[in-house]
Amino acid sequence: MDSQVAVALALSLVGGASTSIGALFVIINQAPNLKMLGLLQGFAAGLMLSISFFDLAHNALNSLGFLKGNLWFFAGVIFFAVVASFIPEPTLTPISDAKGRKENGDEGGKDIMKKHRRQVLFSGIITAVGISLHNFPEGMAVFLGSMKGLRVGINLALAIALHNIPEGVAVALPVYFATQSKWQAFKLASLSGFAEPLGVIIVAYLFPSSLSPEILEGLLGSVGGVMAFLTLHEMLPLAFDYAGQKQSVKAVFLGMAFMSASLYFLSISLPEELSL
Repeated sequence: MDSQVAVALALSLVGGASTSIGALFVIINQAPNLKMLGLLQGFAAGLMLSISFFDLAHNALNSLGFLKGNLWFFAGVIFFAVVASFIPEPTLTPISDAKGRKENGDEGGKDIMKKHRRQVLFSGIITAVGISLHNFPEGMAVFLGSMKGLRVGINLALAIALHNIPEGVAVALPVYFATQSKWQAFKLASLSGFAEPLGVIIVAYLFPSSLSPEILEGLLGSVGGVMAFLTLHEMLPLAFDYAGQKQSVKAVFLGMAFMSASLYFLSISLPEELSL
């Protein structure tokens, strides 16, 4: 058992470390301007919505039924809506106001840009939390795949590694813009990937004795609700403000299509007995 856990941990580290590759794509370039940031935030929002609706919520509905699946999903929405009401966050000032004040020589323009950066940083942090929660079941799947056979575990780890690269981009991008620190962006994206080996540890030592499959699916459905709320409450408003509604909506659907394709290729690499 311990050797199987060690193998699964090693494989999950490969998959989790690929978020660092996504972060590298961000930090080797200059920090994007506000319009590009808005488009990329829209793309990241599409990734998050696809994970939420087409992966986590979808699996909960299939496993628990329509009523229970929806109850778990909206429990996550309500839970984080309550939590978010207690989280202080800077008020987002329209970009046009910031530009106008800069043109008029008002020093307040710099303060407004600082508020923009704080808002973007907050968005990056909640994205990292959402991606981390999504990575838990991927670690569990790697462990179960490794139990079935080394070949299955390796194939699954490689598929997840490719799947996690855009997630690293989604985390690193807003952090890099807000902090102008390549190290901070790389660190936070990498940490979100380490939730995957943590998922291996949880399923190896806790799942068999203390967590039923039904409760696990329900909790993952709630994670989907949390991610959907975070995306619609935090990421989309930023994208709309920075890039405009029309362009941002296109970026959202592009992100959804990209992640849906990624989820499909990931699912076909799984044995029929396993699912994410």
